[in-house]
Amino acid sequence: MFRLLLFPFLILVNLACTAETKTIKEQEEATPEIIVGAAQTQSYLPLLEGKKVGVLVNQTSTIGDVHLVDSLVALGVDIQMIFAPEHGFRGKEDAGAHVDDAIDPSTGIKIYSIYGKNKRPSPELLEQVDLVIFDIQDVGCRFYTYISSMHYMMEACAEAGKQMLVLDRPNPNGMYIDGPVLDLKFKSFVGMHQIPILHGLTVGELAQMINGEQWLRNKNKCDLTVIPVKNYDHQMPFRLPVKPSPNLPNDQSILLYPSLCFFEATPVSIGRGTSFPFQVIGYPNQKLGDFEFTPKSTPGAATNPVLKDQLCFGEDLRNEKRGGLQLSYIIEWNKKFNAEESKSIISKNKWMDLLCGTDQVRLALDKGKTEAEIKNAWKEDLDKYKLMRKKYLLYND
Repeated sequence: MFRLLLFPFLILVNLACTAETKTIKEQEEATPEIIVGAAQTQSYLPLLEGKKVGVLVNQTSTIGDVHLVDSLVALGVDIQMIFAPEHGFRGKEDAGAHVDDAIDPSTGIKIYSIYGKNKRPSPELLEQVDLVIFDIQDVGCRFYTYISSMHYMMEACAEAGKQMLVLDRPNPNGMYIDGPVLDLKFKSFVGMHQIPILHGLTVGELAQMINGEQWLRNKNKCDLTVIPVKNYDHQMPFRLPVKPSPNLPNDQSILLYPSLCFFEATPVSIGRGTSFPFQVIGYPNQKLGDFEFTPKSTPGAATNPVLKDQLCFGEDLRNEKRGGLQLSYIIEWNKKFNAEESKSIISKNKWMDLLCGTDQVRLALDKGKTEAEIKNAWKEDLDKYKLMRKKYLLYND
């Protein structure tokens, strides 16, 4: 009798589960696919017809599995030159490493580095093109230098009277707006614009802001066209198909990058030289944590990482789910470091101030202020920025 009653019950459960699965599948199918600017060739190929073209691109500049340069060459676009940002055209150089001019073996096109001494192409070089395409995946942080390279290219194009086309891509941290707005006294290549650390913009929106706020040299304006992403808004998570730089290998590193980058101004390791950079915190002191790792030389990612070949003890954050700008990591480690090493964790004051875009965060850490107190100090400027940001949005929040 029990079996007879159980059998129809199981059928009902199975039907309910099937219905639920179908509903989820239908929902997934009903969600339109995000289409990046580069993939919308029908929207911008007419702009390239008869033009000599330069491209500012790297390994993230793809249409599906094919590099943008290869796709455009196959479509008959006259690409005269490739400009390479930090980490190089194929993204294989260490952070801060010198990037040389070269020839792309796939197409034979000359590659010019615009990272290092020459951050913008010369007017003579730009005379050889009519238009420059920018197509690089950003991660939404002010100190990530691809947006600085975009700024300098916009500036060069404006001064040379050349057009610039930005093929937009989603911001994987686009749902967050946080951090101190840059104080221009601390302007540098890791902070060029009066925006917060997490700015909540795509590169296309930021390019419009740079133009609109007259941030280019001599208040020039670039002849700018943006091809927006289709079916995207700022709250959407976006899994990057290609790692944007050697030490941001996955979604977790990108999530933690805004918060852990402050440790670059300390003697503490955040995993450069391991298989999990920007996902751990450690130092050679057993009292600082239970997780163990040893940074090793990793050519192309971290040739000479902090604490190379030293056993570090600390925290494993690979399952940490908190995104945005979390000051708790640097605050708590500063307390532990003070207690164990009898000194502040910040060992490079200038570098910390450049990353923060202000000296106020460092000074607040020295005073032992809480995360809430530190964040409250930049709230007024952040609110003003949010109002200004609305003028340049291409996507809903």
